[in-house]
Formats: sequence, C-alpha cells, structure tokens
Amino acid sequence: MFFEMREIDAADILALADARRGHFRMESGYHTAQWLHLEPLFVHPDRIQPIASALARLLEPAAPNAICGPLVGGAFVAQLVANELGCELYFTERVDDLATPGLFRARYRLPPSLARRVTGRRVAIVDDVISAGSSARATFAALHEANARVVAVGALLLMGDAAPAWFADFAIPVVASARTAFEIWPPESCPLCAANIPVENPASDPPA
Repeated sequence: MFFEMREIDAADILALADARRGHFRMESGYHTAQWLHLEPLFVHPDRIQPIASALARLLEPAAPNAICGPLVGGAFVAQLVANELGCELYFTERVDDLATPGLFRARYRLPPSLARRVTGRRVAIVDDVISAGSSARATFAALHEANARVVAVGALLLMGDAAPAWFADFAIPVVASARTAFEIWPPESCPLCAANIPVENPASDPPA
C-alpha cells in the first residue's frame, strides 16, 4: 500500500476555492468550522489542469483502466485524469437527500448504462477535495455493487486523515496532489454545537 504527496502546495488549491469559517454540517454528517465552495476551482481550467496532472501521475502505479468521480466536481476531475491516463470515464450521482440524521447517509449510484460497462474494470475513484470521504465511500459502494475493482482513490486536495484510514481497511491506496489538516466532529461532540453556535450551511453542496 502506498500513500504519497508531492509537487502541489495545498495553499495553491485553497486559493482557488471560496473558503469561509463558521459552523457547517458536511455531507458525511460530521460538523466542521471550515467550508469550501468548490465550484470556483473549475472556473479557470488552465489553473486546475497541472494539479489534475499531478494526481494522474500519482494514480498511475495502480494501473487503473477506468476513472470514476462523483458529480459534480469529482466528475470534472475524473475527466481530466482519465484523459491524462488514457482511461475510460465514469461518474456517480447522489440519489437521496441528506435530511436523515446520522453519519455517511448519502448514497451515490452509477447510471444503469455505466454500471453495466464498468463490471470487471480496475477503477480509480477521484474527487476534487476529500475530507471525511462521504462521496468517495458511496462511490466505492456503487462500484463494488457493479462488480468493478477499486484500485486507488485520489483527490486534488486531501483534508485530514479520515478517508485514508477508512480505505486502508480495504487495502486501497489514497493519493492526493496536496494535503492539509482538517478538523471534523460528530454532532454529539461538536464544540460549536456545545457553544450553541447555529449551523449555517451555504446553499451549495456540502464538502464530503
């Protein structure tokens, strides 16, 4: 198993995102004090391309023949990486709302026409930013159900250690163009909840 970081400074990626501080509920159900609007990452493709190229080089040792990213941002990254590596391109889409309490309740699915094609492929899951890993974990479940083999997980930016720890149980390497520390809490032990600071999620999709 390998875990490798190189070349890209996390600050270079964070500078492309619209970050804010506050009290936020993530897609995973965890709470955090930092929020990233990730849509601006893709406004200037020439800026994100070198970061995606670095990720493609890190994924190459896993020898994937398919790349899969969760919509929306992960699919954009998947397209860039698949083009770099000459791989097939797949994506997953979220299929439920997040109103149900609990951790990691989000579910993603492969469109049926893609689920039939991905069977037997060696797939690398990629995303723009991975923190707790909700969308990556749900994409892994969808690919497993379609009888694809996940050989690696990658991100432009990895925040914290939660996702690598979870994928380590499946002996799946996690790589990223850059890495930064990130603090998350389950709701019952969130210090912001304890301080009665209200959750104030922005309208866009929560980080995973």
